[in-house]
Amino acid sequence: MTADTPEVLWRPTPESARATGLADFAAWVAARRGLAFGDPPDYDAVWRWSVDHPDQFWADVAGWTGVLPDVPDDRVLTRRGMPGAEWFPGTTLNFAEQALRHPVDGTVPPDAPALVAVAEDTEPVEVSWRDLRAQVGAFAATLRRLGVRRGDRVAGYLPNVPEAVVAFLGTAAIGAVWSSCAPDFGTRSVLDRFAQIEPTVLVAVDGYRFNGREHDRRDVVAELRAALPSVRTTIAVPRLFPDEVPADALPWADAVADEQDPRFEALPFDHPLWIVYSSGTTGLPKGIVHGHGGVVIEQLKQGRLHMDLRVGDRFYWYASTAWIMWNIAASALLGGVTVVVHDGAPAYPIVDAQFAIAARTRLTFLGTSPGYLMACEKAGVRPVDTHDLSALRTIGATGSPLPASSFSWVYDAVKPDVFLGSLSGGTDVATGFVGSTHLLPVTAGELQRPMLGVAAAAWDEEGHPVLGELGELVITEPMPSMPLYFWNDPDGSRYREAYFEPWPGVWRHGDWMEVTERGTCLITGRSDSTLNRGGVRMGTADIYTAVESVPEVLDCVVLGVEQRDGGYWMPLFVQLAPGAELTDELTGRIRAAIRTQASPRHVPDEVLVVPAVPHTRTGKRLEVPLKRLFQGIAPEKALNVGAVDDPAAVEHYVELARSRGTR
Repeated sequence: MTADTPEVLWRPTPESARATGLADFAAWVAARRGLAFGDPPDYDAVWRWSVDHPDQFWADVAGWTGVLPDVPDDRVLTRRGMPGAEWFPGTTLNFAEQALRHPVDGTVPPDAPALVAVAEDTEPVEVSWRDLRAQVGAFAATLRRLGVRRGDRVAGYLPNVPEAVVAFLGTAAIGAVWSSCAPDFGTRSVLDRFAQIEPTVLVAVDGYRFNGREHDRRDVVAELRAALPSVRTTIAVPRLFPDEVPADALPWADAVADEQDPRFEALPFDHPLWIVYSSGTTGLPKGIVHGHGGVVIEQLKQGRLHMDLRVGDRFYWYASTAWIMWNIAASALLGGVTVVVHDGAPAYPIVDAQFAIAARTRLTFLGTSPGYLMACEKAGVRPVDTHDLSALRTIGATGSPLPASSFSWVYDAVKPDVFLGSLSGGTDVATGFVGSTHLLPVTAGELQRPMLGVAAAAWDEEGHPVLGELGELVITEPMPSMPLYFWNDPDGSRYREAYFEPWPGVWRHGDWMEVTERGTCLITGRSDSTLNRGGVRMGTADIYTAVESVPEVLDCVVLGVEQRDGGYWMPLFVQLAPGAELTDELTGRIRAAIRTQASPRHVPDEVLVVPAVPHTRTGKRLEVPLKRLFQGIAPEKALNVGAVDDPAAVEHYVELARSRGTR
């Protein structure tokens, strides 16, 4: 290993590689098409075929998984351009039917658990595949009885509980469109989303528990009902007040009382499945519409070929119902996998809470955020010494870049033989662009490869691919899970502006990516928050990796602010650990860490202490909105505080911008 080559922390053996779902798929394809991928298969060879021949690749994913067998290649991708690619025309399927088929076709025993619910205040509760089907059937029948039709919207204001999964699947079963918000969202934030889509039914919880505290949401639900005239029926889910039901609301127990086998509508491949939302930090959140077929085929690809999920595995990803990772976790049901849903705080009652869940529920796959792993690392916990993680095969991390030190911590303090997969994608496509494969080594701080069927590349400003330097992450071939459209965007102009500028027909995601000479990838932050000092560009993730190596720093955010006089101001805001002070000595160590670990050109102009670092509700630092504040944009135009995890934290930056005369 040289200074330029990161440490290899895990390697597949020929035997482990041959035992993967991807190896089975590659052998199936090779035999069917007369191709040769090697034994065990060469990941790069499979990837190259998948992006050069997307019609063949997606036909074979659909056939191998049994979703749409025997579709001819020329009926897979009949229009290849973006946006507007046409997938599997003339075919029908239903997400809910695919997710619930396993106890019927004999893949899983009907009494095996489909869901395991964990919460802060109760013991784990299992829901069998038989019971899940019956409850979905009952809920779907209730929606039909209420007059809900194909294309109508059903909105959920729910925590990550089994009722949310049942309501989603029941909605999908009849061809209605699901959309959800987490109950920690206030009235304004929910209305910013739901008022756009005019739901017919609202499924709402009365409250939730988080960090050991109860949060009553009855008033918020009443405000939502009053402000959403399209809602004809509210279905009340009890959480804190089981004996109370709002006036004129239908109790959840009644909505699922008539248990029955579901009746699934046969839907076109591109029929809308759900509406998810952009972060909305600088304006009204955009409603992103995904289709049944695209999500089914993409999630089976991601689950079986990249996550290496197997029938009967136990899958968990810490997420709220407002984050696409909740949708992705629910989609693990497509592969006959047991999904563990977690209603509670990520680190309650102690920081290693998710590893305690892994041990208690015998997780085979633990999905979490880099922030959580970094918090465990800084707290000095060693789950390997305190929890039985013998069932755990894989840890996944997404939401922000995972630093190399946290990779090493996982292999030292969690489990030496676990597979750690870091992935980067987006709500926009309900999946990953760049991620993991069990066919290749895991190297500290890097993502292994672009995912199958994802023609990802890093481009320079002239639209040329680059290696070994930062470029714009672009996708040059369509993916079936790309949005069908944005809600209330009839001419598609907002959709095109969001992804297809400056290169028409090429998806520009808005992230900086570096592809190394070895083929691995690094995602280094949003391209619109790039640090550009003296013409030298750097992603913010490099700065964060350096600063977070300083023990006294809990969190940080760095900005590159172009000023009206032509100047460039680069402040670093740090949230310190309890008891720490920003002395000259500590400031010097922070600057030295950036100088030696990142770049001497990008040492900040100032290091400033802040009480907190605000993030989006999906965990991304609020870089661009904060930058806009310091460029003199009014707060109400620079950001939407309803989309921030801690709105109060923003006030410090607003006052600082005002005091510095930038407003």
